[in-house]
Amino acid sequence: MGCSFSGLNALYDAVNGGGDVWINDNRFRIVRQLGEGGFAYVYLVKEVISDASSASSVGLAKKVKDPSHLSDDGTYAMKKVLIQNNEQLELVREEIRVSSLFSHPNLLPLLDHAIIAIKPTQEGSWNHEAYLLFPVHLDGTLLDNSNAMKAKKEFFSTSDVLQIFRQLCAGLKHMHGLVPPYAHNDVKPGNVLLTRRKGQAPLAILMDFGSARPARKQIRSRSEALQLQEWASEHCSAPFRAPELWDCPSDADIDERTDIWSLGCTLYAIMYGVSPFEYALGESGGSLQLAIINAQIKWPTGPKPPYPEALHQFVTWMLQPQAAVRPQIDDIIIHVDKLISKFSQ
Repeated sequence: MGCSFSGLNALYDAVNGGGDVWINDNRFRIVRQLGEGGFAYVYLVKEVISDASSASSVGLAKKVKDPSHLSDDGTYAMKKVLIQNNEQLELVREEIRVSSLFSHPNLLPLLDHAIIAIKPTQEGSWNHEAYLLFPVHLDGTLLDNSNAMKAKKEFFSTSDVLQIFRQLCAGLKHMHGLVPPYAHNDVKPGNVLLTRRKGQAPLAILMDFGSARPARKQIRSRSEALQLQEWASEHCSAPFRAPELWDCPSDADIDERTDIWSLGCTLYAIMYGVSPFEYALGESGGSLQLAIINAQIKWPTGPKPPYPEALHQFVTWMLQPQAAVRPQIDDIIIHVDKLISKFSQ
């Protein structure tokens, strides 16, 4: 799916957080900035509909296929990307194309998008701006929640750990089940949105498909191995990156089990608020790459009573340095369902 180009420029005042943005035929008012990183900014926006009585049949409601993705109060998250060159333009186009392949309750859907050509100014060198519209989840990421809980010395219950993890597995199963299978390539707490729910575990949604690619690659030379390592160093967060992406053999078959490694690190982080290898380095120093390649895992002091040993064994099962003996997502789901029935009240 190609990108839509909007004929309407985006008008807003980023400093005051006000102004309006048009994404194709729909108008949104910027409420406030939610975050930023690199050349991307994320805003809370509210859809502007001139005739409220027909809100259910106009605007975004007319465009979005799944009505469950529509906001009750008209608010959404809008990601604005400043694009400086053709390479960045192609990366954004690829993110849009890949996002359109997925449709699952635990994967963040792209609701609409526009790429707008901008006349270069003296102040900035970018030549396009991309606007990507998503459902909003104001409870933040798993990373945000973990940091807040760590400050209070709080932990997720065993039941919530398993339920959050099970939802991530469901989203990844959808990606790994496509033909060809897709790997997310950057599974980590910062890419998991949580929505707190009364009386049940938080809703967990995997986001950011900027690094997602077909999972299976045949590496048949040293230059191909180095090329993969270089790509991974730019697209896969180091503390969650699989060993084969740090030190790829010249003859290797890479597959979606790179995500299983990251999933194991993320389960550890749901429990303890940090990647196992960040924790190991904090304890004894040394090289992150060596800690990962040797799968050096240490267990912090957790809640009282502590997490069941079965959860530690589950993490260790996923963090096998040899990808060929690492489990697949279907194996993980069978196992997590057994743990849920055993430990969830």
